[in-house]
Amino acid sequence: MYLIGIDIGTSGTKTVLFDLDGNVIASDTQEYPLFQPQIGWAEQDPNDWWRAVHTSIRNVVSKSQADEVAGIGLSGQMHGLVMLDRDDNVLRRSIIWCDQRTQRECEEITQIIGDGRLIEITANPALTGFTASKIRWVQKNEPHIFEKAAKIMLPKDYIRYMLTGEFATEVSDASGMQLMDIGKRSWSDEILSKLQIDKGLLGKMYESCEVTGKLSQSAASLTGLKAGIPVVGGAGDQAASAVGNGIVMPGVVSSTIGTSGVVFASTDQIKIDPHGRVHTFCHAVPGKWHVMGVTQGAGLSLKWFRDNFCQEEIAVAGNMNIDPYVLMDQIAQTVKEGSEGIIYLPYLMGERTPHLDPKAKGVFFGLTAKHTKAHLLRAVMEGVTFSLKDCLEVLSELDIAPSQVRASGGGAKSRLWRQMQADVFQKEVVTTTSSEGGALGVAILAAVGAGIYKDVQEACTQLVKVKNSVAPSSNAYRANYDKYKKIYQSLKDLF
Repeated sequence: MYLIGIDIGTSGTKTVLFDLDGNVIASDTQEYPLFQPQIGWAEQDPNDWWRAVHTSIRNVVSKSQADEVAGIGLSGQMHGLVMLDRDDNVLRRSIIWCDQRTQRECEEITQIIGDGRLIEITANPALTGFTASKIRWVQKNEPHIFEKAAKIMLPKDYIRYMLTGEFATEVSDASGMQLMDIGKRSWSDEILSKLQIDKGLLGKMYESCEVTGKLSQSAASLTGLKAGIPVVGGAGDQAASAVGNGIVMPGVVSSTIGTSGVVFASTDQIKIDPHGRVHTFCHAVPGKWHVMGVTQGAGLSLKWFRDNFCQEEIAVAGNMNIDPYVLMDQIAQTVKEGSEGIIYLPYLMGERTPHLDPKAKGVFFGLTAKHTKAHLLRAVMEGVTFSLKDCLEVLSELDIAPSQVRASGGGAKSRLWRQMQADVFQKEVVTTTSSEGGALGVAILAAVGAGIYKDVQEACTQLVKVKNSVAPSSNAYRANYDKYKKIYQSLKDLF
C-alpha cells in the first residue's frame, strides 16, 4: 500500500509517492509560469496547476508498482483566488498569495467590519495576501467576471474538484481566506453578509484529515490511478509542512524557507497578536490552532539573485550536473559572518511579519568598493534569516518560546543556512528524515483519513524522525540584526 502527497506550489507542483513508513518511492515536479501584468501583481493559470498535477501523478505511478494507493492528500499555496462559472470554466487567472494590488480593498474591509471585530472573528487584520480582499477587488474592478462566478475556491481545492468532482475545502487553508470564524472553525455569516459574498459560492468545510471525496473515473484515466481512492482535506502549504515536520504540539517550531519564509508554531488555544503581525489559523490537526509569521521574499530573494547575477554559476552547475545553489553556498562561505557590513532587507514583494507593509522594498545597505558578489550573496541569506528572526521575536511576545527549530523547505538543504539560523535564533536547528515536508504532511493526513493511524499525532510520532542537528556556534550576527531592524524604520516613509 502507498500514499500520495501533492504539493501545488508557486513555482511548480511536486507529487510524491510514499510507502506506509513515510519513505519516498517516487517523486516528480512540474513547473509553470508566474504572470506579473503590473508591478506588485502576481497571477497564475489554474489550468497550469491541473496539467502539472495529473502529469506528475502519472509520472510517479509509472516509476513504481504503485497499484494500491490508500489515500491522496493535497497541499497548496494559500490565499489564491480561483473562480469558476456554472459550466466549471476558469473565469480569470488566479490572483495568488503574493499579489499586492488590494491595499485599498483591505482598508475598505477594515472599515466595513471594524478592525477589532475583524481580528475577533478571523484572528487577523485585513491583508493584501488574503483572499477576501482579492474577491472584493474583482467585485469592484471586474464586475462582469464576478457576476458569472458560481464557485470560489483556493488553489488546492480547485485540484480537489478536478480529482473528485467535490466542491470542498478544509479549515487550515480556508483560514487564510479571511471569511472564517477561526474559533468556531466554520464560515462566518457576519463577514460574508457584510462583504456581500454569497455563502453558496464557497465549498463545504472539512477538518484536514477527513475524507472529502474519491478519485473520479475521468481523473483516474488521466493519472493512471484506480478510481475510488479517497482524497482527504489536506492543508494549506504551511500547515502541511508543519505536519510533515511533526509540528503538532507545543515546544517545537518550524522555520520554512520556500518562496516565502514561515515560522510556525502549534497551539492548543487560540493566540492572537493584537497588532496583527503574525497569523493565527486553524491547524491541520483537529481541535488545534497555529500561529505563523510570514516573510514574503525568503527563497524568492535567493532565486532572484541567482537568476540575475549567477549566470556563470548556473552554467558551471549544469556542466557538473549539480544544483546551482550548491555552488552559491560555497561562494557565500568564503565571506565572514556579517558580510563585512552589508545588510539586505528581503522585501521584494512587500512584507507581512512584522511590518504589514505592501510598499516595503528590497535594500542592500552598506555597500563599499571592497564588496563583491560573494558579499551580496551571503548578505541575501543573512537578511532572510533576520526576517525569520523577526517572526520568532513576535512569537515570544505571545509566550511561545520553543527550545527547538525544525528547518524545512528548499533552504533547509543548505547547511550554511541552517547554521545561520542557529546562530541568529540562538537555538538548536534540526532537520527531519524526510525533505518532503508539505507532501509528507498531507500524506500523513491521508493515512489518518484512510484509518492507518488513529490521529495526526500518532502518525507524526511514527513517521517523523530528527536527522541532523546544528547548535549555535556564534553570536556574531547580533549587531547586524539590530541595524537591520533600524534600517526599515529609517526608510519606511521613503518606500
